[in-house]
Amino acid sequence: MPTQHPDCTSIATARDSAADEFPPAHLLLQWHITERCILRCLHCYQADAPSDELDWPTLLRILDQFRELRRQILVRRPRKQTRFHISITGGEPFIRDDALPLLEAIASERDAYSLAVLCNGMLIDDTLARRLAGLRLSYVQVSIDGSESTHDRTRGQGAYARAVAGIRHLTRHGVPVMLAFTATRDNCDEFADVARLGKQLGVRRVWADRCVPLGRAGSNEALGPEETLRLFRSMQHEAETARRERSRTEIAMHRALQFLLTGAQPYRCTAGTGLLTVMANGDVCPCRRMPVVAGNILSESLSDLYWGSVVLNQLRAPGVSPVGCERCFYSKTCRGGLRCLAAATYGDPFAADPGCWLQSRRRDAEALDEMTAKVGVV
Repeated sequence: MPTQHPDCTSIATARDSAADEFPPAHLLLQWHITERCILRCLHCYQADAPSDELDWPTLLRILDQFRELRRQILVRRPRKQTRFHISITGGEPFIRDDALPLLEAIASERDAYSLAVLCNGMLIDDTLARRLAGLRLSYVQVSIDGSESTHDRTRGQGAYARAVAGIRHLTRHGVPVMLAFTATRDNCDEFADVARLGKQLGVRRVWADRCVPLGRAGSNEALGPEETLRLFRSMQHEAETARRERSRTEIAMHRALQFLLTGAQPYRCTAGTGLLTVMANGDVCPCRRMPVVAGNILSESLSDLYWGSVVLNQLRAPGVSPVGCERCFYSKTCRGGLRCLAAATYGDPFAADPGCWLQSRRRDAEALDEMTAKVGVV
């Protein structure tokens, strides 16, 4: 269950003066409708005891509140296009009997929002895949953690085969599928296995992000700079191979620090700006992987929290130079890389991404200069 991070004092004392000056070009609502799951993954961000979840009438009220927030944003951006997206997830979202009715309710307003599902794939059979196909989802994301043996070691025996079976049901009915790879020190050299699987199954996209040590994943040590660079080089190789093969499967590299290899526009964390998370108990956080609670939707409206929360306004404040990144060329565009990883590692989302090899090498060079200066004095 998300709680206020004990070391985020800079967030707690933030002013909310930026609220009226913030008109986002896109807004993604990641909506966790349950924390229940059929798995106990080693890198899960949840604790072992699931929190209470909201009933069906309350789910509909949350959807009403997102409609109202959408209306307010459109009023503030009358001459600009704004995109709205909802991702339904968990836990395992399909463990709830009303998951499909909720998806159908959202999909009935497809002109207002795009819609996706994030799941483990294990509960998707032919019947469910056929019904999902009728909703015209943007995609269904299924997590794959490497080779079959690694995936099963991480998630449980037989999990890989059932996930692949679910993916096959989806692709057979024309549902766009995205594979998500969470990189840990145990599996960071196995991205190529997931890329190859994605191409074999004909999924639309394969992507990866680094594990953040939270919840059950708290015992995982985050990838260091050299491991991060090795992972990204593997991803780049697979992306170039897919393009050369003219594969229909995209190997996507649009996450924190990945632009340093691709040369693309620098990625910027959108937590609290273009991303909001509603947890199963109604807590509102900037991101699932940054569990700093801005408030609870049962006592405050989503709109009030979005515009007025000191947590969210501090995260979206312009011109913040992350600690450790002050001398970096990308300081104002990258803004520190993966903020949730910095928060989990250092207790501060405004510190430098611990996986950044540029920052690491700069720090090593400065230490060497300092040591050389001391030797010179002696």
